Amino acid sequence: MINEKKNLQGTAKIAIIVVLVLLMVGLFFGFKFYKVYFSPNVTDSEKYLYIKTGGNLDDVYFSFKDKSILKDIGSFSQAAAKMDLALSLKPGRYKLIPGMNNRSLINMIKAGNQEPVNLKFQNIRRKQEFSGYLAKSLEPDSLSFIQLLDSAVFLEKQGFTTDNIYTMFIPNTYEMYWNTSPTEFFNKMKTEYEKFWTPERMKKAEALNLSPIQVSILASIVDAEAIYNNEMPIIAGLYLNRLKKGILLQADPTVIFANGDFSVKRVTNNLLKKDSKYNTYKHAGLPPGPIMMPSIKAVDAVLNKNDNNYIYMCAKEDFSGYHSFAETRQEHEINAKKYREALNKRKIFR
Repeated sequence: MINEKKNLQGTAKIAIIVVLVLLMVGLFFGFKFYKVYFSPNVTDSEKYLYIKTGGNLDDVYFSFKDKSILKDIGSFSQAAAKMDLALSLKPGRYKLIPGMNNRSLINMIKAGNQEPVNLKFQNIRRKQEFSGYLAKSLEPDSLSFIQLLDSAVFLEKQGFTTDNIYTMFIPNTYEMYWNTSPTEFFNKMKTEYEKFWTPERMKKAEALNLSPIQVSILASIVDAEAIYNNEMPIIAGLYLNRLKKGILLQADPTVIFANGDFSVKRVTNNLLKKDSKYNTYKHAGLPPGPIMMPSIKAVDAVLNKNDNNYIYMCAKEDFSGYHSFAETRQEHEINAKKYREALNKRKIFR
């Protein structure tokens, strides 16, 4: 009886030990499982993880180490292997949330749930500037964008030339994925361009005997001339009067663009000599392309131009940014003399 009792006690002790061992093993593997998949692992060192097109898992690990994105790269590596991340790695710009666990991060990358980039552009003058801006916000380098901007064959298919392609870009804020290719970007912009030119806008352009491209070219000059939006329709009306009468536009911003020196505050005779198709003091009609990326306000100002008889304009002598408008050469000379004297007084000679 006593031996039997001892045997039962011994068996009970063994059972307890086994249970404790199993519990400890379970706790060990449970903690390991938690550590690998659910433990907070993302630091606050970076806002985004960038995975380049064609990149592999080693590139991702390099980013983690180089920018201290993870607390424990080892646990991420284990989770990535178990979840087959290498087989479904998607390029993109991924928002990193401090404290995010490995499982959430891996699922986000596998699903390609990247955060879009907000692109906002307006009044950019040259292709190089635009390409540089895009390269700072998107994955492709500036050369990739400039190659398309300079590709006559590609642009012809879109209905544009290397001179007037800027008219396709309607300044606004656009959401776009970081790894958008140059071709995808251009296709998106062409779609936005077609949306912008509604039947109503097309009808107004036709009434002016201008194509949408010509409207935008003129709008770029209006945009460069006007500091204040309320002057835009007046300036547009003036230039349309000149076009209708066959008078040279003689727009100073086109001369500045032709010379490539945007620090100029006073257009001199020396600058007017520039032999360029953009110099409207030498060449009649509109230049072959815009001198800057025209704003929507400037485009609509041309389409809704002010009906006036103005032929001449010059900046006001009070440097307010407004202009003096005139219908006759005589009136203009009086206004221009006041402005020249104001420039001389301030010692502005270029």
